[in-house]
Amino acid sequence: MFKTKLAPAAWLVMGCLGAGQVLAQTAVKIDGSSTVYPITEAVAEEFQKLKRGSVKVTVGVSGTGGGFKKFCRGEIDISDASRPIKASEMEECRKSGIKYIEVPVAFDALTVVVHPKNPLSSISVEELKTIWAPEAQGQVSNWSQVNPKFPNQALKLYGPGTDSGTFEYFTEAVVGKPKSSRGDYTASEDDNVLVQGVSRDQGGMAYFGYAYYIENKDKLKALAIAPAGGKAAVAPSEKTVMDGSYVPLARPIFIYVNAEAAKTPAVKEFVEFYLKNAAELVKEVRYVPLLAEEYKHASENFLKGKTGTAFGGHNEVGIKIADLLKREPKE
Repeated sequence: MFKTKLAPAAWLVMGCLGAGQVLAQTAVKIDGSSTVYPITEAVAEEFQKLKRGSVKVTVGVSGTGGGFKKFCRGEIDISDASRPIKASEMEECRKSGIKYIEVPVAFDALTVVVHPKNPLSSISVEELKTIWAPEAQGQVSNWSQVNPKFPNQALKLYGPGTDSGTFEYFTEAVVGKPKSSRGDYTASEDDNVLVQGVSRDQGGMAYFGYAYYIENKDKLKALAIAPAGGKAAVAPSEKTVMDGSYVPLARPIFIYVNAEAAKTPAVKEFVEFYLKNAAELVKEVRYVPLLAEEYKHASENFLKGKTGTAFGGHNEVGIKIADLLKREPKE
């Protein structure tokens, strides 16, 4: 869906190398969040160009939870994550002797979308809870059951799988408890599947990262979100994320770096390159960059090798990056 493509696995280096010689190649292995993937993919492409084929960066998409499973087994160097590492994952990493550096890289406006022909322009957090709470399973099947003013139309839901950090963040922010959700919806770790589902179903609803909405805004409608307490609905955008008005669905997103791997030249250079170029590349793939001083602070924390997490094993809704970076991380 995104225009950026991973650079080729290797280039033959001509000139100073003799015929049949190939430059030795170092690998950086990354997996995890589909939300963070477009940013990391864009960084990987530019970094590989810079390194002229001496470093191969592979970027997989198995969801935040799937990425952490591989990360805590020592199978990858970096885990893309759309939520902080959980206590259970911290314990798995501890058992395996894996220490990690938590690096915020951008903000995302988690976006609720419907079919363009849906007459709604906004929805409240309370109404979203009515739709997505576990007790809605098998019970709430029509838009009019949520609100009599909503259309009398069958409700068809699409969302990320249970290994997704987006799933955990959304359920905590909307339902009030992570992973607390009805199960009778079409689930996929591939956000493009969710896009296609809603674009073809006039009664459809889905939620995913802002970038996937922007890339498909010609066939989707994003709903403004009214937070709890009767406040006015706010639409997702870079501005509303930056000014703090898009609550509670604005969230920081991360990469987690294996602390031992971070000592190797390839991984160290890649993460440094990531943070140096993140502001530009984050905007390119339609996410919201951190402030310049926040990237600088994140880079300093990485270079100092500060291991652990500033979250203590649980998510926080409405966290500010400036406050996050000042915390002493805990393992």
